[in-house]
Amino acid sequence: MANARSLADAREAALLHPGDARHALAHGEALLKAGRLPEAIGELQRALRLDHESAEARHALGRAWLAAGEAQKALDAFSRLEGVDGEMEAARAMLARPRSDAGYVRHLFDQFAADYDTRMISQLGYAAPAILRQLAAMVLGPRGGLDILDLGCGTGLSGLAFKDMARRLDGIDLSPVMVGKARARRIYDNLAVADIEALPGGAGYDLLLAADTLVYLGDLTRILAAAARSLRPAGMFLFTVESKEGESFELGPKRRWRHSELYLRQEAAKAGFEIAGLLTCAPRSEAGQPVEGFAVALRKCG
Repeated sequence: MANARSLADAREAALLHPGDARHALAHGEALLKAGRLPEAIGELQRALRLDHESAEARHALGRAWLAAGEAQKALDAFSRLEGVDGEMEAARAMLARPRSDAGYVRHLFDQFAADYDTRMISQLGYAAPAILRQLAAMVLGPRGGLDILDLGCGTGLSGLAFKDMARRLDGIDLSPVMVGKARARRIYDNLAVADIEALPGGAGYDLLLAADTLVYLGDLTRILAAAARSLRPAGMFLFTVESKEGESFELGPKRRWRHSELYLRQEAAKAGFEIAGLLTCAPRSEAGQPVEGFAVALRKCG
């Protein structure tokens, strides 16, 4: 209650004094403390426009970018300050990680949630859920009564594609706003806001789905191990990725990771999976051009 009151007071002061950088800064910091990152970033940027020399506003903006997983933007903000070695080190470490930062992914999809379905289907030709359903028909046949977990469930587009196969349908996503959209569909039995790499143990599912989700992970070691722990014997993990030639994985220009077929096969085997199906596909388009990818079906061994 106290934090809500403080935020309300800061907002009122900023509205009453729109040209005062100090009030914009206080409002931005209150928004940042409340975890409202897009609004906090916007207000802190406004504070800097009002006072270009404000080290306090620049430091707060850098911290906000860091919380949002925007490491390079955080570095740009911190580079003009002194005494921020710890924050600079944290930003550099974030850039070096073989996955997209959780804060960045959460921030990205919280922003896109309002018109996500329209944007993805109408503008980007998003086909990953339909592709996975076709792959499921090939490797599973007309099965039903499955316990299914939708990884990176977003607004529930994959849930819609697989609901008729499910006895139980659960979902997990980093973005609380996206989970709210999925909950409104009333097709999931359970929904959670969490990181997919932190799946709890216990072989409780027959099928895991990850439509256009693993593009935010470079190194797939942890998610494949978590998937194996979560699946019953002979359970299936169906997912799409963007593809690359050669070996390993790389970060593409749109900050989405690409994976090679060789890497997928090697890591699947290490995690105790066999390849049940691997198809080339175009999960989505970008600038009017299809994005090359793979649709993969892994079966848990044993």
